[in-house]
Formats: sequence, C-alpha cells, structure tokens
Amino acid sequence: MANNTTGFTRIIKATGYSWKGLCAAWKNEAAFRQEGVAVVLAIIIACWLDVDAITRVLLIGSVLMVMIVEILNSAIEAVVDRIGPEHHELSGRAKDMGSAAVTLAILVALITWGTLLWSHLR
Repeated sequence: MANNTTGFTRIIKATGYSWKGLCAAWKNEAAFRQEGVAVVLAIIIACWLDVDAITRVLLIGSVLMVMIVEILNSAIEAVVDRIGPEHHELSGRAKDMGSAAVTLAILVALITWGTLLWSHLR
C-alpha cells in the first residue's frame, strides 16, 4: 500500500504516527515507562548541573538514546509476537538481540555520565 501523501501533509501525518507510537510504547511497555521516568530525572539533573552546553547535550543525548533503542526493541518484540506465540529459535534470537541493544545503550549512557561527571567533579 503506497503512501501518496507529500509535503507538509506528510510531515503532519508522520508526526501523528510518531505520537501514536510513543503512546503505544508508554501504554504497553513497562520497561519504556520505567526508563522514561529515569530519563526525565536524568534530564532534570543534567539541566541542574553546572556544566557547559556540550556536556549537557551529551548527558541528555545519551539517555534519550536509551529511549530510542527501547522503542526499537519494543517494535521488534511486537512484530515477533504478531507472527505467533510458539517458540522459534529466530524469534528468540531477535528478542534477545533487541534486549542486548537496550543493555548496550544503557551501558553507553552510564559510561557517558560517569566520564563526564568524573571529569567535571575532579
């Protein structure tokens, strides 16, 4: 099914689809809600800290990256679950890889925060 919408109308529709995706993630994914609360707190802390603009952007960007990867992981899980409930090696592998991506994103955020705060507080 081709989408023939172009220009500003396409941007408006894409924004609506994105909003629906965020709402679906918030409603259906506990991990997204938990990480969302942590991200809001992290953003508040990053804005409160007395750091330069680049450091602040890196702190906020690293936690927003976790949210992006979590949404992608949730999308993968939804597609796999849509295919069927029976266990399949490839389905399990896809879900495990999505989970690993979230874990790596969290690790990157922690390293970013640790490195930047360590250098700032020394």
